[in-house]
Amino acid sequence: MNPERYKVPPFVNRCSEAARHTIEAVYEKFHRPEFIDPDPLAVVRRYTDPADREIAGLVCSSLALGRVTGIIRACGRVLSIFDRPRSDLLRVSVAELSDALDGFVYRFFGRTEIVSLLLGIKRTIEEYGSLEACFLEGYRPHDDTTLPALSEFIRELSRRAEGRYGMLLSDPAKGGAAKRLHLFLRWTVRCDTIDPGGWNGISPAHLIYPMDTHMLRVARLFGFTRKTTADLSAALEVTAAFRSIRPEDPVRYDFSLTRPGIHPALSPSNEFRLPSDSA
Repeated sequence: MNPERYKVPPFVNRCSEAARHTIEAVYEKFHRPEFIDPDPLAVVRRYTDPADREIAGLVCSSLALGRVTGIIRACGRVLSIFDRPRSDLLRVSVAELSDALDGFVYRFFGRTEIVSLLLGIKRTIEEYGSLEACFLEGYRPHDDTTLPALSEFIRELSRRAEGRYGMLLSDPAKGGAAKRLHLFLRWTVRCDTIDPGGWNGISPAHLIYPMDTHMLRVARLFGFTRKTTADLSAALEVTAAFRSIRPEDPVRYDFSLTRPGIHPALSPSNEFRLPSDSA
């Protein structure tokens, strides 16, 4: 992959002070653990060992399609076959994985796809020692973003998963937003009261927003993008905009700004007012 193709476009319109104030206010209000549930992140946070958590994180982020209640059930079903994901996955056979996940179905995914993903994770850990070590093989601190390393990481996983993983893994080099993979990186690279972290060799400054309809709506209200589709170019524009506020940690605001559109007890219109709402 040519890293130049994935350079973050410059953010030409400086973020207004009113927008900065609103963004920080929303962060202070919603960047709190009590707003996590329901979210697949709650499942990931159950694991205290980073070696277990990186596996749980990749499984849960890969399944993060559809309604959150269904995602959480699917994550719980897959991870319930392990007491300790890393040690259990390394000792279990493919046949045992297949038996344990008999009958699993969630949206586009069945037993075949999940077992293939787990097989890819297992073989990657056997070769590199951890998913993080595999990712770091392709990570270059001088790159603008994690995109080159992420694409290399997915190719390594995909090759070991033997191609039966369906839509569980998406190569960002193909131009999609790869929202679930960037969500995985947010969980594993950032470390604060929300994101549990565990991967210490990657700078949060290189992360890209997990672009979905919730974040796209918010970003358009702030004028951070004119895109109407939550694709890679929108994700890069929005990330560049937030870098003008927090160069060292642009994805810091992802959780808080999307809570009012996701959490069942919150409303985007009632919980905070964006600059365009006040004339």
